[in-house]
Amino acid sequence: MRFLIIGAGMQGRACAFDMLRNPATEQVVLADSSAKMLAHAKAFLKSPKARFVSLDASDAAKVKKLAAGMDVIVSCVPYFFNLKLAQAAIAAKVHFVDLGGNTDISMKELALSDKAKKAGVTILPDVGLGPGMTTTIAVHGMSQLDEVDEIKIRDGGLPQDPRPPMNYLLTFSEHGLINEYVEDATAVRDFKRVKVGGLSEVEEIEIPSLGLMEAAHAAGGLSTLAHTFEGKVRSMDCKLIRYPGHCAVITAMNAMGFFSQKPRKVGKATLAPRELAAVLFREHFDHPGEKDLVVIHTTIRGKKNGRRAEIVYDMLDKYDERHKMTAMTRTTGFPASIVAQMLATKVIDKPGAYPVETGIPPAAFFNAMRERGFNLSWRLTYLDAPVAAAV
Repeated sequence: MRFLIIGAGMQGRACAFDMLRNPATEQVVLADSSAKMLAHAKAFLKSPKARFVSLDASDAAKVKKLAAGMDVIVSCVPYFFNLKLAQAAIAAKVHFVDLGGNTDISMKELALSDKAKKAGVTILPDVGLGPGMTTTIAVHGMSQLDEVDEIKIRDGGLPQDPRPPMNYLLTFSEHGLINEYVEDATAVRDFKRVKVGGLSEVEEIEIPSLGLMEAAHAAGGLSTLAHTFEGKVRSMDCKLIRYPGHCAVITAMNAMGFFSQKPRKVGKATLAPRELAAVLFREHFDHPGEKDLVVIHTTIRGKKNGRRAEIVYDMLDKYDERHKMTAMTRTTGFPASIVAQMLATKVIDKPGAYPVETGIPPAAFFNAMRERGFNLSWRLTYLDAPVAAAV
């Protein structure tokens, strides 16, 4: 198997790390415009099967050239590169997956399905943590019930030792984080897709081993899942999990315009507030060496055997002490690697462009998760009786 990973940051390095543990992997090429990122990746991976190349992700011609002879391209760069990268993959006749981050762009990638089929390749956007792993968990839960009425996806990346007043640790792109916070999210209400504000409808939520937390809508969390199951499921939403108080601070900043993309003149400089916010997010929330965790808490309700039932999924993943790898990089980079390897080995073998919910087989994905030590568990409970079945 041969892979091209575009983006040598934390998620790209984690993806490469997982691929290189498979003896069937012949080569992993990591490409990035930053010499610093490539040097970090080289020092971390320490593998003769890894090659490191300078690349501007917007250079479609060079992407196509680098992709020659590869099985899969994995995009681990910010979401705004993904459409052109998917197009370059089709031109190179190579499978393509990305970490998502923007539903509109994912939908445009899916519109490339006919071109992908003609080229004999598969395009699978949104294969990171959420959307991605959380989507596949929801699909698995739906398959366990006879009828599905409600889906509540809750997940978040957090510091193990939160620092007031923000109680947050940045473990992925600051641009992606701001996008999640301030852009409209999608939900399903009464079987119809609706828009809801980012970080709106804050709720208290009890999380096993963490206690009382808060959750609020996250842009892009449901992604294509809402389109696929509109009209089939009465209620569906996806909210990010944070320590109490975090959402109120971010909402106040948004109300004041800190995340506006409209340029403002300040003295002799002109820039959009979001550009400065991204820099400050990186400075304030990036604490190298600090330990993080990722939590997933998903609830699916409906009927089984004619009775009201719910199935609840829980997963808590923590910083990997042995490999010095954050939980966020594991839970984002490893799923992308799993899906890329499924494509390379033809576990997924259907040319075209597909959303996660129809393109990834949950059982095979769950098996791969277990092999990597993810402690996902679930329990089925009949709501009219106290007896529960745990898995």
